[in-house]
Amino acid sequence: MPGPDASSHNRKVAVIIGAGPAGLTAARELLERTDILPIILEADTAIGGISRTVEYKGNRMDIGGHRFFSKSERVMQWWLERMPVEGGKSGDIDIRYHGQSARVHAGKGDPQKEAGVMLVRRRVSRIYFLRRFFRYPVTLSLETMRNLGLPRMTRILFSYLRYRLFPVKPEVSLEDFFINRFGKELYLTFFKDYTEKVWGFKCHEISKDWGAQRVKGLSISKTIAHALKQLAGSNKKDLRQRGTETSLIEQFLYPKLGPGQMWEPVAAEISALGGELHTGMEVCGVGSSNGGLSLDTVYARNAAGVEQAFRADYVFSTMPVKDLVAGMRFPVPEAVKTIAEGLPYRDFITVGLLLKKLTVDGKAGTIPDNWVYIQERDVRIGRLQVFNNWSPWLVKDPETVWLGLEYFCMEGDELWSMDDAALRHFAAAELEQIGLIEQRDVLDGTVIRMKKTYPAYTGVYSEFDTVRHYLDSIENLYPIGRNGMHKYNNSDHSMLTAMTAVDNIAAGRRDKANLWAINTEMEYHESK
Repeated sequence: MPGPDASSHNRKVAVIIGAGPAGLTAARELLERTDILPIILEADTAIGGISRTVEYKGNRMDIGGHRFFSKSERVMQWWLERMPVEGGKSGDIDIRYHGQSARVHAGKGDPQKEAGVMLVRRRVSRIYFLRRFFRYPVTLSLETMRNLGLPRMTRILFSYLRYRLFPVKPEVSLEDFFINRFGKELYLTFFKDYTEKVWGFKCHEISKDWGAQRVKGLSISKTIAHALKQLAGSNKKDLRQRGTETSLIEQFLYPKLGPGQMWEPVAAEISALGGELHTGMEVCGVGSSNGGLSLDTVYARNAAGVEQAFRADYVFSTMPVKDLVAGMRFPVPEAVKTIAEGLPYRDFITVGLLLKKLTVDGKAGTIPDNWVYIQERDVRIGRLQVFNNWSPWLVKDPETVWLGLEYFCMEGDELWSMDDAALRHFAAAELEQIGLIEQRDVLDGTVIRMKKTYPAYTGVYSEFDTVRHYLDSIENLYPIGRNGMHKYNNSDHSMLTAMTAVDNIAAGRRDKANLWAINTEMEYHESK
């Protein structure tokens, strides 16, 4: 791999901060479409950001769960060019993509011969509440009515009608957003507690922007319409699933060995094509010789604490906005510094538990879910992943159950600071408490902590436009990805920000508004 002395290159150089989906996509696009040399600086020793695959004793973990599904034709094509859908002779599913049909196999094959392929997976996720499972999104089914009871269902119906006729105005907070779309009773039943568990703030303290970005297209009417389509048998074989909200999709693609299986080969492609990737290099500052009109240097420290300077003609940043602004080694407006310093984030812990079996309703059994939203108010776990159901190849021994228990916290709080052994015990005890496992069935476990996983829409976020406009004024700076834009993007949105930034450079376009429009004006938005 070439050394870090960028001054020896005659080509223009783009320093890319971070080797997650956005950073790696930017580098690969630059190499394919321009003569600009990408140099990626990654603070971690692994690549992929939270889209990595973490291996523990032969079992693989997906941090947060990554469905490979997008309404963007460009992103779908990008994925499938690098990792085709698994082929086979049995268990065929007819999918349609770019107007063409293909026969693909969703079962198990030889992991050595067909490792680099996408599986077609059935999407199953439910809510666990009142020690019962509810379909997600919640539907007005006999099961739902039985689980909730007639009195509560009646209150939900009349509350929904009341707020559809007389909505909250003006709509300011996330609480307003939910109540206007689902009614106050349904909001109190299924949205309020879970959302506050995830974000650590009251819903009335969270900006409505989060709802506008993540659940804009979802409504009770669309959920009912989708259920009727399912009964009619439509849309079940179309992988593209046009006209379906992301929260309602029925199937998705998934790399056989987890999401890192996509990004590790992309990193290898970048190096093979002459790009540079430096891991263990934490960016600690950016410099400008013209007072911040443009950037010309990126500073990074290696594991030994030695600082190195990298020349930059362009800078793509996926690092948290808070850290980027703090590292600017030139005068920055005080308002920008103050707002950036106060931007909130939510940190994330995954506790991996390996078990002999699950216990459901007091009996040994299995569940079909990719993940389960834990709505119960007496435990802190927010979501439960069943890695066996993402891909059987994530589990070393198919006779065991491999779970990911997800906790949302703040760096430094009591949960974050708990030692690994205590946290594993705590997590197992919570699952036993709500009736999903018995602790005696736990065979092993591990803990993964991820900082600044979720940029939050609270506090000074309401003033974020001041920071955004300042970042956009730096001519050769391109904030991309989730943390780079302080925007709760999915990985496909993050990739699109990188692709669009390269589009702008290739076209000589200076306006960056099209970057910020991604996942704001797109045709679909994720839920929960």
